[in-house]
Amino acid sequence: MKIKQTQEWIIEVFDYSFKDQTLVENALTHRSFSSINNERLEFLGDSALDLVISELLFEKYSDESEGNLSRMRASIVNKESLSELAREINLDQHLILGQGEISSGGVNRSSILANALEAIIGAVFIEGGYLSLKNTVLTAFDSKLESLNPESENKDHKSLLQEKMHKMKKDLPKYRLLNTEGEQHDQTFHVECIIEKGEITTKASAKSLRVAEQKAAMKALRLLSND
Repeated sequence: MKIKQTQEWIIEVFDYSFKDQTLVENALTHRSFSSINNERLEFLGDSALDLVISELLFEKYSDESEGNLSRMRASIVNKESLSELAREINLDQHLILGQGEISSGGVNRSSILANALEAIIGAVFIEGGYLSLKNTVLTAFDSKLESLNPESENKDHKSLLQEKMHKMKKDLPKYRLLNTEGEQHDQTFHVECIIEKGEITTKASAKSLRVAEQKAAMKALRLLSND
């Protein structure tokens, strides 16, 4: 790990400066590299992130029901969303992995990225306390929080796309499985969403077929919104 570069990255992305660099190293270390790794910090960070996001949503959306707040929180605090954010902030460049995990493409594995992000959250909480953690989440998750739409979060993207096509008096979207990669216990599904007999197509990948289709539908919605 390049300590200085990682320190600067942490400050820029999370708006937090660690006094104990061992915490940073542990948060970024996968179990394939060492028995001293990020699993315990990830366990803590998972719950801490849940709490902070819950409070932020509670404060911002005072008129929303418990069910809607739960759905909005779930749209942010899930492995796909967290790994997406981890890629956006280039967390993969700072991971500490064993050679076998590196060779098998672990640096791009969604579960590893999401867990490391949660481990960093846990590390901030351990050293800086709740107020520092809240500021860190506000900084790192700003784009996720700002893009939330309470009305949209009540429905999944496939349903929203279907409704949009119905209003436009167009044929309903179709989904096609392009291929599946990986071992059965760790598969990645690649799908395609087809609209108007191929006039618009979007592709997405995920660890489950359902999530991959949802991501492809979300991309299609964005394309249609830009027209």
